[in-house]
Amino acid sequence: MFVGMQAVRVKYRDRQKYICHEGQLTFESFLECVSKKFEIPTLDLKVYDDLNTEVDEDAFAFLVMKPDLGVLEVRLPKGSDFEDSVSPSTSHPLCTSNSSFDEGDSDDTIILQSTPVQRNRADLTHLAQLIENILRKKPGGERILTEYGRTKSLTDSRRRDMVKILVAHMASEHGTSPSKRVKEDYAKGITALFPYLADPQGTLGYEQYYNPVDGSGFLPWRVKTLQKEASEGQKKRSPQLLTGGPDSGERTPFCKENQLATETQCCEAIALMKHTTDETIIREKMKQTFTHRQAMVNDPVKSSEIFTTFPRFLDIKGMIEQDFSLMFGDDISARFLEKWPTHYRQKVLEQSRGLTQTSDLEDLLHNAESTTEELEDGWDSEMSSILLLIHLMPPSPHGRNKRPGKLSARQAIDHLVKFIKTGTSVEGHLDSITESRQPYLLAVGTQRSAIQKYFIVIDKHAIPCRSPDALASFDELFKAHFIFATSYNRDLANVYHFLQTAVYQIDAATTKVNPRVKEMRARMLHGF
Repeated sequence: MFVGMQAVRVKYRDRQKYICHEGQLTFESFLECVSKKFEIPTLDLKVYDDLNTEVDEDAFAFLVMKPDLGVLEVRLPKGSDFEDSVSPSTSHPLCTSNSSFDEGDSDDTIILQSTPVQRNRADLTHLAQLIENILRKKPGGERILTEYGRTKSLTDSRRRDMVKILVAHMASEHGTSPSKRVKEDYAKGITALFPYLADPQGTLGYEQYYNPVDGSGFLPWRVKTLQKEASEGQKKRSPQLLTGGPDSGERTPFCKENQLATETQCCEAIALMKHTTDETIIREKMKQTFTHRQAMVNDPVKSSEIFTTFPRFLDIKGMIEQDFSLMFGDDISARFLEKWPTHYRQKVLEQSRGLTQTSDLEDLLHNAESTTEELEDGWDSEMSSILLLIHLMPPSPHGRNKRPGKLSARQAIDHLVKFIKTGTSVEGHLDSITESRQPYLLAVGTQRSAIQKYFIVIDKHAIPCRSPDALASFDELFKAHFIFATSYNRDLANVYHFLQTAVYQIDAATTKVNPRVKEMRARMLHGF
């Protein structure tokens, strides 16, 4: 019955228990067992041997094989909420340093005889586990846990990411106006899981995340931002003239067949997609959940969870293309790749030659008219022809002063495509993003004229494009705005509005556009 069982004596404060484990006991499984047995979090837990020497993962693998292992002691860092909440005199009456370690020492017995202090400790354990579970399940959460584990701190960027993840979860579970108790529980959970983030001078230690006295802190500030975004989203979807575009609200899909009708069916399909490796099944289930997904991206609260709920956007190519075809049909989906090479590309070159020439414009024109073999520097022929659109329809002045020329075409290009060399970490690029940006292309290659792959970067996620071809990747970038219901970058709005209304012919009659866009449509569509 006990074949393959390992038992290790463990001490926490003045309590001792046996940790029993079936099969090979690893350092990670040992910490998990300790956490459950003593009701303490695993993060920051330290292990020491009889000689008070710290035991790490490598040493544990050696020591656990010794017959004279002795008693291992586990400790939490000083200043931890758990350390503060339990005094040396609060050990369980059945668990003393002379405990016989019998099987009567069970969790059930502890619960029946728990004290208020122990209940408080159990509550903190529960809240710490809640925060850890949320972070482990969300994109970017593991990076937060890893950084804290390495540095015992969080950078401003990581802290902002953590707050966004937690408030998004809070809003999905408790709505956009969570109670004081909910916000305080999340704040307690943060400092319980990350004790070095607690303010040693604070009365409670977690006031920077939520102060129950005046309602301040990072969590309520983010909640207010979410409430504002939700309010603006409602206003944005109010009926008004000229509201066409990717963020104009839910659309009636071109293809309504085979859509799952109930929430339960959708949840089952979503769960299956997360765990299967069969691309055929994934593509079919993505089709069946299209309507559900569109309702989600148009919900101000749920939209932030889109890549958590549908993570296969991040590893299965072609999902954007499939959704766009379901939204508008194959005919509209194919228009850019059909019409750009045969008509619009040459028109763009002709119009660009008539502009006042600058060195940047001349370089793009030269590259657009060259073969790959002739290129020495800069983007390839196809990408250069697309970037010429920004010179033809430069950013419109915006802001209170609306001063012309505030952002040049060259600067606007950086909002559309960025280049990194092969071997550079894409994750590193995502980590370097410090502010919210609209979708853009990330080109990876040996040089700008030799791109090996493209990604669409949106909300600090990198979606792989189907092809290293510049036209196909830009086509996907445009479509991503509609699939994720995100507005155009305002410095590229003229270019996107031209493509939307002239090339794809989407919402042409209901989209308000700049006079320059109308002028370019007139020049390029006559004789088409």
